[in-house]
Amino acid sequence: MKPAIISTGLAAALLLFSSCNESGDGKKAGAAKKPKIAYVTNGVDPFWDLCAGGVRQAEKAFGIECEVHMPPKGLADQKRILETLLAKGIAGIAVSPIDAENQTPDLNEAAKQTKLITQDADAPKSARLCYIGTDNYKAGRAVGKLVKEALPAGGEVMIFVGRLEQLNARQRRQGTIDELLDRPVQTTADVKFDPVAGVIKGDKFTVLDTRTDDFDKARAKSNAEDAMTKHQNLACMVGLFAYNPPACLDAVKEAGKLGKIKIVGFDEQDAALQGIKDGTVHGTISQQPWKYGYESVRMLKQILDGDMKSVPENKFFEIPFLIVTKANIDEFWAEKKKMEALGKQP
Repeated sequence: MKPAIISTGLAAALLLFSSCNESGDGKKAGAAKKPKIAYVTNGVDPFWDLCAGGVRQAEKAFGIECEVHMPPKGLADQKRILETLLAKGIAGIAVSPIDAENQTPDLNEAAKQTKLITQDADAPKSARLCYIGTDNYKAGRAVGKLVKEALPAGGEVMIFVGRLEQLNARQRRQGTIDELLDRPVQTTADVKFDPVAGVIKGDKFTVLDTRTDDFDKARAKSNAEDAMTKHQNLACMVGLFAYNPPACLDAVKEAGKLGKIKIVGFDEQDAALQGIKDGTVHGTISQQPWKYGYESVRMLKQILDGDMKSVPENKFFEIPFLIVTKANIDEFWAEKKKMEALGKQP
């Protein structure tokens, strides 16, 4: 392709236009270019549309532009997205690390080039400035309490989750187990984790297994089907990622065991919420994900403005979780629909 040639007349016109757009001191009129920040998820899911709703709210509230990126294929995609953002000089990033332990060196490098915070899932050993999210261990204990409500006499429980490389998943699982076994509450920062393999037995409840699916929704359903086949006395399924409760619900329906096998969830997919209305899902824990997006944008804006007062001393900004049951399902679902519509706006 030949380079474009600007005629003398056009060049003069452009020069005149440029001069007309300068103020008396030689600087261009108007405000300085706004810094850009980015909100990076750990995958593609309706959960992240809700987070994006909070991002859009905060953009307007704080006058800053935020890109939202959802890696479709896991860790490699997330790494590529972060590298691209850093290469173009993004001013701040709020990321949900997929594999905190192994990503820490990359996150430390990113923290040298931009204002870095984590959200949803933390990387506590990294140089991130703050973590924004639910206390996942406490939320896990709330899951355990829902199981106790659903099965007051106790019984056999199976846990389903996308992957356990994420700290938030491990903390949710451990909180659930500790609550079911009536163990003392652990300090969130120093949670000791039970091994994944092997049955964990308490006085009233037995955790048969923890099944992972690596975000494969078909596999999530087949895990639930397999659990019912192998464990005839299975009394409750616990789904710890957004799509796990609907996958369990589908499997239980098809097996003709609605009501016989209780379902307790995490997050707020519509199928799970409908199950709560119908009485086929006992309850779920919502992280109110729109607050993740809102608070991430707010905090990055304040940090970029040189205001670090919004960063707690322990570098953890806690988003309260909400227990959703039949008692508050209508009010909660209405709020969710509003935020979902916001998050889907271009």
